[in-house]
Amino acid sequence: MTELLDIRPTAGCRWDAVALGEVMLRLDPGFGRVRTARSFQVWEGGGEYNAVRALRKTFGLRTSVVTALPDNDVGRLVEDCMMQGGVDVSRVIWRPFDGIGRNTRVGLNFTEKGFGARPPLGVSDRANSAASQIRPGEVDWERLFGEEGVRWLHTGGIFAALSSSTAEATLEAVQAARRHGVIVSYDMNYRPSLWTSHGDVEGAQEISRRIAAYVDVMIGGEFDFATSLGFPAEGLDPEASEMDPDNFKRMVGPVLEAFPNLKVIARTLRHARSAGVNDWGAILWAGGQFFEARRRDGLEIYDRVGGGDGFASGVAFAFLEGLGPQAAVDYGAAHGALAMTTPGDTAMASRQEVEAAIAATPARVIR
Repeated sequence: MTELLDIRPTAGCRWDAVALGEVMLRLDPGFGRVRTARSFQVWEGGGEYNAVRALRKTFGLRTSVVTALPDNDVGRLVEDCMMQGGVDVSRVIWRPFDGIGRNTRVGLNFTEKGFGARPPLGVSDRANSAASQIRPGEVDWERLFGEEGVRWLHTGGIFAALSSSTAEATLEAVQAARRHGVIVSYDMNYRPSLWTSHGDVEGAQEISRRIAAYVDVMIGGEFDFATSLGFPAEGLDPEASEMDPDNFKRMVGPVLEAFPNLKVIARTLRHARSAGVNDWGAILWAGGQFFEARRRDGLEIYDRVGGGDGFASGVAFAFLEGLGPQAAVDYGAAHGALAMTTPGDTAMASRQEVEAAIAATPARVIR
């Protein structure tokens, strides 16, 4: 079972994992409101980038990111944040800046944590960003995957949904990854705010299906499959609890019929009792079997943004280390839970803390 994914050995590969996606600035008003804030904490973040940052900072692997930024001080702020995260930035595409941001800009994401009955709120301001303009032919994938060597590529539906060119660039990347034996993970990460801007939803689903044909590890739930890939919802129980894995199990069969290339399908299970208290779990399908992580009912949340990316990175780490599918869902669920105990999109846990959470070590004071 540990050979479920044919992962390239570390020797001969410069990078354990590379992300393709947009890196934005998150403007965080703390426990206040965006609409009344007078100051913000600034974090870097992006669904694809967050995963490789965690693979570097939490798990100690070698990672890089393919993205684009405007060549101005705001773009350099994002670069500085990424360098502090330990992620290689040599593949950032720098766009010339026209002085006012008409031609290109950094995407912004204003995000509230929420509190009690008030749910978290995200307000995106990202149109015409540098990353949304990435197009096929801009990245030398043959050099990156072939000459330098990469073991794992992580990308997802947020980046692919930014524009028609990013969708085509994603397709180009996953096709190149397949040619060079690079494992591809894809987090569908459906975002209504992105999809409602598409005039042609069926066209967006079609490009998503073309991308899915080259994916090895798919992360997403039944709702993601229905919206992003156009799967019918027949047979799914609309009254099922968000912590009930049965709908996911029902969807796996049809998904595998359409995409027999998939070797792993995984998702988090979450029920929000309030903004600060969630029930949390995860399930993973691999090798014809389902594997579930230990449920964490009543998990206290500091900042829920980034929990899914923490899950994705834990899954990738376990497979890269040859630990198998049960370890993958355990590392993913534990790391995702810890990611939600700290502010910002990116995880701040150590590998030791993740493994202690898997072992259910009590949260006593560490002296």
